[in-house]
Amino acid sequence: MTKEEISGIMIYYYYVCKKKLWYYLHEIRMEAGNENVELGKLLDTSSYDRDNKHIMINGVINIDFLRGNHVLHEIKKSKSIEEASIMQVKYYLYYLHQREVTNISAKIDYPLLKQSITVELNDEDFPIIENVLTDILDYAASEQTPPKEETAICKKCAYHDLCYI
Repeated sequence: MTKEEISGIMIYYYYVCKKKLWYYLHEIRMEAGNENVELGKLLDTSSYDRDNKHIMINGVINIDFLRGNHVLHEIKKSKSIEEASIMQVKYYLYYLHQREVTNISAKIDYPLLKQSITVELNDEDFPIIENVLTDILDYAASEQTPPKEETAICKKCAYHDLCYI
């Protein structure tokens, strides 16, 4: 794996749980059939029908939808893991910036809450994202799973049974 192959979901998982990230990087997928994942997919498909949705860039970045040519949107069902969502969207902006696409802004939309937030990529974000990318490559190369991180979201996680049973 190279830095250019790191996806937004990997950035998201990095901030949610390192063990979940490790499983994902090692192609252990538990999302299929998970109630919370299915709810998120349903929300995604039933929201913002008029917009150009699921824009895949280089087979790596999957933007939920674009409004106009200059605002990318990420759809989330709740704010429970907002930092991870923000960093995922900042990574999209970073990824595009690295490819000289700089005239774009971003929002995270919470249709169930009828709210959205604006996300901006700042100069301080570049070294943070670079460090995260390096860490993700280290997790991908590691043969050992990281220790579990018990948080409030563990019970709803698609990987719960793998970690706890």
